[in-house]
Amino acid sequence: MGTSLSTRKVVAHQSERPKSPAYADKTPAQSGGFTLVEVLVVIGIMALMTLMAWRGIDSMTRTQGQLQSRANDTHALQAGLAQWQADLDQLAQLPGTPSWNWDGQVLRLTRQSPITLASRTGSQSSVMVVAWTWRRDPSQPNSGHWQRWQSPPLTQRQAWQSAWKLAQQWGQAAEANTQTGQVQIHPLSGWHLFVHLGGNWANPLSNDTVTPGNPSDASTPNTNVLQGTVPDGVRLVLQLPPGPVGSGTLIMDWIRPTLSGQHS
Repeated sequence: MGTSLSTRKVVAHQSERPKSPAYADKTPAQSGGFTLVEVLVVIGIMALMTLMAWRGIDSMTRTQGQLQSRANDTHALQAGLAQWQADLDQLAQLPGTPSWNWDGQVLRLTRQSPITLASRTGSQSSVMVVAWTWRRDPSQPNSGHWQRWQSPPLTQRQAWQSAWKLAQQWGQAAEANTQTGQVQIHPLSGWHLFVHLGGNWANPLSNDTVTPGNPSDASTPNTNVLQGTVPDGVRLVLQLPPGPVGSGTLIMDWIRPTLSGQHS
């Protein structure tokens, strides 16, 4: 009995012994926290991940901008080529009025207007004078812009004559009184025109038959083409400068819609 009681007193005395100072002041929350070094490491990792995400978003934004610029540039070129073909398709062959004139710098056309004007006797069809040219850009060597100009709808011969002369003036120099109706189509390094006459492609500024892409050096003009005879076909050669669409030579052929009917 004495031994058993003594043992119980020793156990009780040991259980009542005060805790070590290293553990006496710690709470459960303090024992599960982060050290300052751990917090700094986490902040550094988060900053690195944020930087990587920002670079990815910036790269995606720039790529999207480049794709949008290329799409806009391509659309502008396609719209210009479609307008070129539409102008040639709608050539108006009127008595005493040339449909076509090319002087090596500006191409002037007389075409049917899509606008019908009202008159005292009812609606009246009209024509327009259209001009195409390549204008050099002084600020950029070996570069310029493909441009188009058009007059308002015309119903009187006198008004047509004024517009025909104004188109020639516009082709020589874009002044304030001629810029109304001007549209910038697309940047170009240059352009060439060839016509199809007598079964061959020829430079309209010479009497020689030539290979497209190598204009003839002959100086004798083909007066039939220059003075209004509509050719059987027109070959447009555009020199594209480096840009979103790409660079190189673009060739587009136009065939007179009534050609097959006349030869049948």
